[in-house]
Amino acid sequence: MTEVLQNIPFLATERTEALLDIERHLIAGQSAIERWFRGQFQKTPAPFYASVDLRNSGFKLAPVDTNLFSAGFNNLNPEFSSLYVSAIQHYLNQYHPGLERVLLIPENHTRNLFYLENVARLRELLEMSGLEVQVGSLLLEERTAYDLPSGNSLLLEPIFREAGRLKAAGFDPQLILLNNDLSGGVPEILENLEQPISPPLAAGWRSRRKSQHFAHYRTAAHELAEVIDIDPWLIDPFFRRCQGIDFMRADGRDCLVANVDAVLELTRERYAHYGITQRPFVIVKADAGTYGMGIMTAYSGEEFMDLNRKERTRMAKSKEGLPVSDVFIQEGVYTFEQTAEEAVAEPVVYMVGQQVLGGFYRVHTGRGRDENLNAPGAHFEPMAFGEPCVMPCRKSPPDAPVNRYYAYGVIARLTLVAAAREMADWRRQQIRSVE
Repeated sequence: MTEVLQNIPFLATERTEALLDIERHLIAGQSAIERWFRGQFQKTPAPFYASVDLRNSGFKLAPVDTNLFSAGFNNLNPEFSSLYVSAIQHYLNQYHPGLERVLLIPENHTRNLFYLENVARLRELLEMSGLEVQVGSLLLEERTAYDLPSGNSLLLEPIFREAGRLKAAGFDPQLILLNNDLSGGVPEILENLEQPISPPLAAGWRSRRKSQHFAHYRTAAHELAEVIDIDPWLIDPFFRRCQGIDFMRADGRDCLVANVDAVLELTRERYAHYGITQRPFVIVKADAGTYGMGIMTAYSGEEFMDLNRKERTRMAKSKEGLPVSDVFIQEGVYTFEQTAEEAVAEPVVYMVGQQVLGGFYRVHTGRGRDENLNAPGAHFEPMAFGEPCVMPCRKSPPDAPVNRYYAYGVIARLTLVAAAREMADWRRQQIRSVE
């Protein structure tokens, strides 16, 4: 445990007044916060699992991305496996009582052994929760075993369909659990199944949009900000959206320029209000999932007037080579957290249901505090989450690890509320389409 605690990044900035004020409000309002969360998840149940990338600038703590097909369970601290299993069991007891058999469907990139480590760890946690688990592939035509760098092994079975049921090697699951974000679209074999699918097919990046998620997040953040009496901007990044973009032909460039400048101007106003001297920036990325691809930091709209061919090519494609036409323009949030080696870091928090599991710091020695860290060269440092982080310590300073982690957990669960509301929207749309 001591080794883990030594790996906690520190805030390399003196601008922490706003953050300390947020943490004081969170500590003082803990009872009201937990009551509010309980009410929200009673209205709209949380997804099975999710992870969120946070950024801590010292004056602002906010999410920058929420993933409903979490990959990275192998990076969680193994010392707290009992906590992870307990969270899974709690979710199953609440939403899937009597569930025994689960078919886990991962991404198709089976050559990425580090991703498969995540699949093996997720399978292990599900099995420890009392489930019978098979891992099925949308791509493979025959059973394939993988020996992983950790010494673990993973067996992938080809899946097939009998009438309205998905099966693998004679295994008839009661639930299909996706760890595949369906960026390439929904395969026909997954459509109109008798078995429930989690997350729902509509959560795949072929149809889901970051702008929709952050619109829900904005509403939730403002509601919670009212409960604890803080400026919602301190936990909520500004954003805009542009559609019909073609980076190669420069179509939609005027929309990009105008909306980048609009977000920057809004940010400048808040910076001036709080006396923040840093230069505002934006992150421009595909409105659908990017897998760390097609992301650009910009300090003015003019930067999009003369992108070179390499930059246009990089922004024009996302995961699986899919063209980018809808673009998400998000207020950039600096990360002033860094390791003892002065590498920049950002917290990534994992959840099952409404329970915070913990997480890790994504660390990158080759990226700056205003850049995307989800890029080749990143490594991970486990967080020292010893509890579900719903109990701050009122006797400790606001920036004590237990209170800092509680703050992370609150913001992470806010993204869960937003995701739950997204899923409620999808269910309503599905009902309307049937009618």
